Amino acid sequence: MTFSILQAVYKNDSPIFLNECLSSIKDSTIQPAKIILGDFMPQVSIIMPCHNGAKYLSFAIESVISQTFTNWELLIIDDDSNDTSIEVIEKYCAKDKRIKLILNKNSSGLPATPRNIGINNATGRYIAFLDCDDMWCSSKLENQIVLFNDDKVAVVYSFYKKMNSEGEIKNKIVKSPVQVNYRQLLKGDCIGNLTGIYDTFKVGKVFQKEIHAEDYLMWLEILKKDFIAKNTNTVEAYYRILSNSTSANKIKSAMWNWNIYRKELRFPLFVAIYYFLVYAIKATIKLYK
Repeated sequence: MTFSILQAVYKNDSPIFLNECLSSIKDSTIQPAKIILGDFMPQVSIIMPCHNGAKYLSFAIESVISQTFTNWELLIIDDDSNDTSIEVIEKYCAKDKRIKLILNKNSSGLPATPRNIGINNATGRYIAFLDCDDMWCSSKLENQIVLFNDDKVAVVYSFYKKMNSEGEIKNKIVKSPVQVNYRQLLKGDCIGNLTGIYDTFKVGKVFQKEIHAEDYLMWLEILKKDFIAKNTNTVEAYYRILSNSTSANKIKSAMWNWNIYRKELRFPLFVAIYYFLVYAIKATIKLYK
C-alpha cells in the first residue's frame, strides 16, 4: 500500500532535557504541526498509562510532541493519581487537540488495565506504547511506520538506552535481533514495550492480559498469527530505571516468564522447561555483557 504525505516538521537544535532525544518546544510560540493527508495516511494511537507520574510526565509528553511523524493521537490514561498528574495532562490537552485524557477511577495496580482502556479508545491504525516516565527520540515513529510496508510485519520495535531517575543516560545500547518470529520470541522477550508498535489492520486490536510481563504475552499473541516483528536497528527510546520499577527484580521476571509458558500458553512441562532454560541462559549472558 502506498500513500502520499505532505508533512510539516518542526526541528530545533536546542534540547530541553536530552540532546539525543528531544527538540525544544516553547509552549507560547509553537503550535502543532499542520499536515495535509493523503488518502492512505496512517495514524498512530499512543497509549500512555499514568499513576502519580507528575515528576516525569512532561518529558514523556514532550517527546511525543517532538515526533517528526505528526499524525498521531496521544491517549493518556490517568490511573487514579493523587498527585498533580491530571493538571499536567489537562494543560497539554488544552494546547494540543491530539492529546486526550481518560480517567480510570478503578485502578487494578497493573499497567495492563489503563493500557487496555487506551487500546479500546484508540482510533489509529497503529498502536504504540509509552509509559509516563520514559521518552522517545523524535525520529521514532517516522523510522518505524515505513517497515509496515512488508505484509508479513505486524510489529516494529527498536533499540533503546537506559537512564536513571535524574535522566542521566547510560552509554550501553539495549540491542535486539533484526527480526523475530513467534518461535524465536518464545526464547525471551526482545521487544522493549516502549519501542513496540503494532498494526491493527493486520491483527486487529490485541489487548494485554492483567498479569505480569503482560506486554511479552501480547507480542507473542500477535506473532502467533504467523507474522514477524522487525527492528529499525536504531536507538529510538529511553527507558527510565526507577527503584520501584516492576521489571527491576530479575527473579520475579523469571517467575513471570515461567507463568506465561505454563499457565498462559499451557505448554507441556518439558516444552516449558526448554524455553525457560533458553530464556534464563540468554538473560544471564545479557546481564553480564
